[in-house]
Amino acid sequence: MKLPAFDYRCPSSLAEAIKLLSDNAETARPLAGGQTLLPMMAFRVADPALLIDLKDVPQLGGITITDDSITLGAMVKWCEIEASTALRNACPILADAIAHVAHYQIRNRGTVGGSLAHGDPASEMPGLAVLCDAQICVTGARGERDIAAADFFLGPLTTALEPGELITGVRMARWPAERKWAFDEFGIRRGDFAMAGIGLYYDSDGNGRATNAHIAVIGATDIPRRLHEAEGAIDGHIVDETTIARAAKAAAAEVDPPEDIHASIAYRRALVETLVERTLTHASR
Repeated sequence: MKLPAFDYRCPSSLAEAIKLLSDNAETARPLAGGQTLLPMMAFRVADPALLIDLKDVPQLGGITITDDSITLGAMVKWCEIEASTALRNACPILADAIAHVAHYQIRNRGTVGGSLAHGDPASEMPGLAVLCDAQICVTGARGERDIAAADFFLGPLTTALEPGELITGVRMARWPAERKWAFDEFGIRRGDFAMAGIGLYYDSDGNGRATNAHIAVIGATDIPRRLHEAEGAIDGHIVDETTIARAAKAAAAEVDPPEDIHASIAYRRALVETLVERTLTHASR
């Protein structure tokens, strides 16, 4: 289908973009990579009167890595994450998980901010943000604010962004080199949205027992979320077959999956259990 009629503006600064968005808060939509918004417009799911293209806003780009933190600009593309050796060293799960996003053509255009703002519970970036205790950096006419990823996603395709606000980036802690981690997901076909996906990491104490366990799920809940019961089954324990099986069963019991044409509730629960077992086994090697 053809796109509906709309006005188009391409600001060259963040201040200009925010003013355009604030002045047209009820009718405008920011355009990042366009990999979700434009198909939605073609199918008349979205019908903004004004598109504000962010491609020429320099403040929204770039990957910044310090000794303590990682900041991804909202307009950072998936292919930039995949190609960054420094980012792979600072937080390796990012590149590994982003490799699951759709296909290369999509990863060459899709952006961090676009995915977070869309808030699809089956998308990788929202899950990674929750997993890594990230802060979503937001700017609007009333100024800047940081929103914890755990508080940002309110429901399917619903976020804490207010009218006239724009995501400028996402910030998370840099990982220690010795951290154990893994990511895996399952879709009907390679590149499809995940029917379920699991990202996890944990650290170890001096006796080889897991500490600071984080497990996040996508695709099997209404929002990306941490699985605290499953994390509790790992913390303080050696990650062996018994611990892995206990955590996997706890994860399956903790999720409340949707039922749709692709899978039943029972199937998605079983898939979560399998993926937790698989990722923990991989991480513990």
